[in-house]
Amino acid sequence: MAQQKIDLEHLTEAVKAVAREAGGFLRSERKSFDRGRVEQKAAHDYVSYVDKASERMIVARLHDLLPEAGFITEEGTGAFGGEEYCWLVDPLDGTSNYIHDNAPYCVSIALRDRKEVLLGVVYECCRDELFWACKDGKAYLNDEEIHVSRVSELDQAFIELGFPYRAEDYREFALQVVRSFYGHVGGLRLMGAAAAELCYIAAGRFEARIEAFIGPWDIAAGHIILRQAGGRMTDFGGSPECLDAREVFASNGYVHDEILRQLRTQRDLLGEGQEMDK
Repeated sequence: MAQQKIDLEHLTEAVKAVAREAGGFLRSERKSFDRGRVEQKAAHDYVSYVDKASERMIVARLHDLLPEAGFITEEGTGAFGGEEYCWLVDPLDGTSNYIHDNAPYCVSIALRDRKEVLLGVVYECCRDELFWACKDGKAYLNDEEIHVSRVSELDQAFIELGFPYRAEDYREFALQVVRSFYGHVGGLRLMGAAAAELCYIAAGRFEARIEAFIGPWDIAAGHIILRQAGGRMTDFGGSPECLDAREVFASNGYVHDEILRQLRTQRDLLGEGQEMDK
């Protein structure tokens, strides 16, 4: 069956409204948030009633927009059965930040077909910032076109790190990363919301981000926004096929090869026992 033609610009406008609605819900619920209703999925990995309610709302809205699409979502609402199109949804990226009333936290929504991500929308609630892009278009923040920075020297690069919940599997590599870059780059930061952070690179606020054990719902929207802003994203081995790789290195492109070389060196130093793509 031939794939239905989608008006990506029109659909992106509708998804932007969905993301803003969900973000408004997150902000409203935060005013009376009940930490007693937080559940632990794994060690230090939390989900709240707000995540679940936000996801149900988003999935319902997106299903109305494109009924033939499946879903891959962080909290398991909806299902993917091999449909031509698939929504990737993180209803609250930065849950730990949200629980502790810290920024940033955001809503992340992307649509992909069987080949690539077609559109991405990220709404960062704390700064009321809406990022979006669609295939073959530009990247935007609140209606203004955005571009990655042109920083090319590591000693000027502002780098974000992500420390995943699988601490035992990632700790040694994380320590290697910190040892390699701390004091040798413009700065290291740990912010706790991958989707928003990819957009921060797209907007020129950072030059790179490094993390493993990350879900496709965390990065799909940020990936296309970063790409359309001129950035680059690969796995730690350099493959651009990284949405399902569980390890993601994103950058402005100018510092990519040098940082990638160091990441490869660090993996080699740890040896084959450090498997981060499983």
